[in-house]
Amino acid sequence: MNSLTDRTPVVRRRTPLNRSQIAGFWGAWAGWTLDGMDSFIYALVLTPALTELLPRSGYAATPANVGLAGSILFALFLVGWGLSFIWGPLADRFGRTKVLAGTIFTFAIFTGLAATSHNVWELAIYRFIAGVGIGGEWALAGTYVAESWPEDRRKMGAGYLQTGYYAGFFLAAALNYTIGVHYGWRAMFLTGAVPVVVAILVLLRVKESETWEKADASAARAKPLREILGPTYRRRTWVACILLTIAIIGLWAGAVYEPSAVIQLATKAGMAKNDAIRTASLATGLLSISTILGCLALPPLAERIGRKKTLAIYFFGMAVAIAGSFGWAFYLPNGLAPFIAWLCVLGFFGGNFALFSLWLPEQFETRVRATAFAFCTSFGRFVGAGVNFLLGAAVLHMHTLGVPVALTALAFIVGLFVIPFAPETKGEVLPQ
Repeated sequence: MNSLTDRTPVVRRRTPLNRSQIAGFWGAWAGWTLDGMDSFIYALVLTPALTELLPRSGYAATPANVGLAGSILFALFLVGWGLSFIWGPLADRFGRTKVLAGTIFTFAIFTGLAATSHNVWELAIYRFIAGVGIGGEWALAGTYVAESWPEDRRKMGAGYLQTGYYAGFFLAAALNYTIGVHYGWRAMFLTGAVPVVVAILVLLRVKESETWEKADASAARAKPLREILGPTYRRRTWVACILLTIAIIGLWAGAVYEPSAVIQLATKAGMAKNDAIRTASLATGLLSISTILGCLALPPLAERIGRKKTLAIYFFGMAVAIAGSFGWAFYLPNGLAPFIAWLCVLGFFGGNFALFSLWLPEQFETRVRATAFAFCTSFGRFVGAGVNFLLGAAVLHMHTLGVPVALTALAFIVGLFVIPFAPETKGEVLPQ
């Protein structure tokens, strides 16, 4: 006869987080949130900023010129993101928290300076340098959380962390709905200087990752870039680069053009300028909320069916959503409501970025982890910059932004054939 204790179900208790782990997470999350806010401010103020600055730079502010200049400036911003690779080796050598604070400080200062732009060239320089800071934050925040949280909570920590970026989208939309509409695009850029405070708090309050501290001696002797491109890691490094490139091309093409597309559809529907801007802000808010849901749904799915199958589902969803929104709904006679509905689908599957926060740290040892994360993300941003130049040229040539953006769905189809070459790390612990 079984005893009472034999019949009592076993309750699995998660390892509790200590104060340092909680503070570290919120520091990383806040930086990632403000990073997302900063990067999306540009998408929201693209049209009004360039409408004012193009004539001051000697160009007519036609829709085609605004689209082309917007793509060029965003491409330069992505090049800055690509150069953010420099933060990875610094973090592997000097620690995660100090360098994380440096990335936040950099993007905050130069976003604030963008408010002082007198022409498109000054705006381009400020956004380029801000991109260098913004690009480094994800790699360092993701590495820090992966290393500092206990193994049984690390996977959900990656999903929680990634919500910060899209909470930043939502925050940017809320600021545009209030400050942007009433005070203009310069005031929006000024709000981007606020993260300086977060950088100081990260530097003073957040303790260094114990995992990194234990590996500090070997990190000093390591040559991380040579290692991740050497025989041990070469294949997984390049496969991760390709998959991240696809994710960046697709989501950013959709996200950066989403406000302009909504403004065009709202104007076509008869809305006044300010009402169209408010509608774009509301649509961005919906995009952000749905992406946050996609981030939260991803880690449990990745734990159940594996990393590769989860990414395949999200990539397929992105391909369908981009084609449905920009390739179909954008061209309907009354396409505003269907387009916004498709944005919710696009947002959910855009949560695929949470998988990389979970998956990349699992593929590399501590002494090269930040370098690998930064290298893979930077590679994708360089290619994304080139794609944005092509998108800008296509928008100018075709006199529409719908079809060029819709064609980026093909990148996700290519990604489905690349995923099988990646390593499956389901059930494995973080390598030391």
